[in-house]
Amino acid sequence: MFEAFLIIVRRDITLAMRRRSDLFTTLFFFVIVVSLFPLGIGPEMNTLRLIAPGVVWVAALLASMLALERLFAADFEDGTLEQMLLVPQPLSLLVLGKVTAHWLVTGLPLAIVAPLLGLQYDLSPEALGVLVVSLLLGTPALSLIGAIGAALTLGLRGGGVLVSLLVLPLCIPVLIFGAGAVEANVSGLGEQGHLSMLGALLVLSLLFSPLAASAALRISAE
Repeated sequence: MFEAFLIIVRRDITLAMRRRSDLFTTLFFFVIVVSLFPLGIGPEMNTLRLIAPGVVWVAALLASMLALERLFAADFEDGTLEQMLLVPQPLSLLVLGKVTAHWLVTGLPLAIVAPLLGLQYDLSPEALGVLVVSLLLGTPALSLIGAIGAALTLGLRGGGVLVSLLVLPLCIPVLIFGAGAVEANVSGLGEQGHLSMLGALLVLSLLFSPLAASAALRISAE
């Protein structure tokens, strides 16, 4: 089963590399949104430090939404999804492989670029480190939760809008604790509690999201 998981991950990463325009769209959107706020608000460092966690996390959430519609769409259109339903391996494992590949090409680059963007907000090195850790814990949860919405709206007209409407309310806890971890560090209150909650949300998402997405895919395929 682990071999099937790796095959799915390698396949989806290879396909993503062939569509670099889609890959860079998510990253450029994130960079542009985060970079526009300092230009619009001005050079007041206290204000920038105050809004930085929320701005970065909202931008990361919206950027992750951009690629969700394509998570299963190509497989649904070319018949690959039907073959995935017939293989002996659990469908939830294959879904987890697709979500892992999705995070590697969308969520991980955001976490890598975030410290450079955080310098615009005069965040301390420690706060930048907390920002990266929170994104590394939170963005996989966003991808896992988003997979459920992508599976439920598969094949529907206007699926991208429906995915956002379904997923955004479920992602609010991740947004709150992700931004709260950085804000707590900036305020000197300690970020351990927020990071622990992010880790708990990630574990819950790993346990339940592949199963829920698999059930939704079976319904969409019918």
